[in-house]
Amino acid sequence: MSAPAHEAMCDPGLDEVLWQAWKAMDLPEGYRAEIIEGSIEVSPTGRRRHGVLNNRLRWMLEAHLAGSDLAVFQDINIIQGRKVCIPDLFVAPRDLDEIPDEEGLGVDATRVPLVAEIVSPGNDAHRRDHIRKQRWYALAAISVYVVIDDFTDQRTVTVFSSPDPDKGTYATKTTVSYGTPATVPEGPAKGLVIGEEVTRP
Repeated sequence: MSAPAHEAMCDPGLDEVLWQAWKAMDLPEGYRAEIIEGSIEVSPTGRRRHGVLNNRLRWMLEAHLAGSDLAVFQDINIIQGRKVCIPDLFVAPRDLDEIPDEEGLGVDATRVPLVAEIVSPGNDAHRRDHIRKQRWYALAAISVYVVIDDFTDQRTVTVFSSPDPDKGTYATKTTVSYGTPATVPEGPAKGLVIGEEVTRP
């Protein structure tokens, strides 16, 4: 089976070069670096509203997962091969020491069933979270990807589910405007309703 076009350009040699460069980076405080689709992307940490939305979603997820062996994390690398993403939130086993990547730099993506991103302002941030990261997470077979976007005209919540790792796509995508609840359809957060409790001004 041939690789998707966006992956064909990322040969193993380039992956290793990017991996070594990423490991050697020394970023100023307030910035993070990810390896996405054949490049290292550096972005600043979020603004106040970004943090507000992130924490509201985190609290809801924590309540939903209470009593399970799963927990909600942030600011930790998720590793897939020689590629790295740092989602705003992700769900994984409570004891992350059980699932390190091979070099101990982050968490193996195969044990992460849900990730979430809060979109920052700007066209590049929109494309990164809605397009490039959506492909990254689908290729990593992460079951559910939630995107909260304060910067579209309607302001939206999107839930991607049922990944196809061979194609780098999700079979199901549900997008609703703020004010309409979005329900997580599968995985450990199945049934979680993301509504005004999270998105209110």
